[in-house]
Amino acid sequence: MIETLRCTCEAAECDRELDESQRMLTMETSAGIRHAYECECGAVTVTVVR
Repeated sequence: MIETLRCTCEAAECDRELDESQRMLTMETSAGIRHAYECECGAVTVTVVR
């Protein structure tokens, strides 16, 4: 069982941890909640919560 999940940047050679201060967009649909995060490196990472 996974006890702790981390939201990290998915860009090549970047593994910075992302938090609410980098969250730029939240969208809720019937499929779940999506959050878009912008990392300091300029990459955007999208997460999905069902």
